[in-house]
Amino acid sequence: MSTPVLQVLDLRFAWPGSREDCLDIAAFTVAAGDTVFVHGPSGCGKSSLLALAAGVLLPQHGRVALAGRDWQGLSRAARDRWRVDHVGIVFQQFNLLPYLSVLDNVLLPCRFSAQRQRAAAQQGGSARAQAGHWLAAMGLDEALWSRQPGQLSVGQQQRVAAARALVGMPALVIADEPTSALDEDRRDAFVDLLLAACADAGSALLFVSHDRRLAPRFSRQVALPELNRAAAGRALA
Repeated sequence: MSTPVLQVLDLRFAWPGSREDCLDIAAFTVAAGDTVFVHGPSGCGKSSLLALAAGVLLPQHGRVALAGRDWQGLSRAARDRWRVDHVGIVFQQFNLLPYLSVLDNVLLPCRFSAQRQRAAAQQGGSARAQAGHWLAAMGLDEALWSRQPGQLSVGQQQRVAAARALVGMPALVIADEPTSALDEDRRDAFVDLLLAACADAGSALLFVSHDRRLAPRFSRQVALPELNRAAAGRALA
């Protein structure tokens, strides 16, 4: 049996100063190549779960392991290295660097991760060639690659962020409400592109949104309020 890309066991997490757990999850896994849609209302802990999955936050209790390594056993610097080697992130606000070109934004993970750079070069001939491959896969014409992000539309910027997450074929792509700024047509087109690209890269996808209309496109759907025992406890109180 292969090691899950993401494994959560007996997780409890509370924000500093809070008397109550934000998250209390018995078990949650994401397998290689899986596409998981996590939904729930605002404030139910969706973004907190993603931050724990990526090792940005650490739980007070339990195990959160990415690609077989528990985040708790790593130093801050080691967590940063493991994250950039194995995780691609599509942020809600894109987080593109405004002074870099579109192409150079996509290449950023390869600058920080020798593993991602090697994987990109092996797959595409060079990291730059593979960055171009993902930009093209996202429907972005080569004429746009030399522009700065501010010269692109919101939908185009989101696709640049997705290409950046995919370069170097990370084990897991995390997407935090990535379609919240898109209209319905652009939202559906972006999700279709992202799912196809993750399948092409062999990357599992953990996608968080409150928009349940997107859920049928994914192999699994998870209602976080049902998974999170802390939410159930608050509902009964």
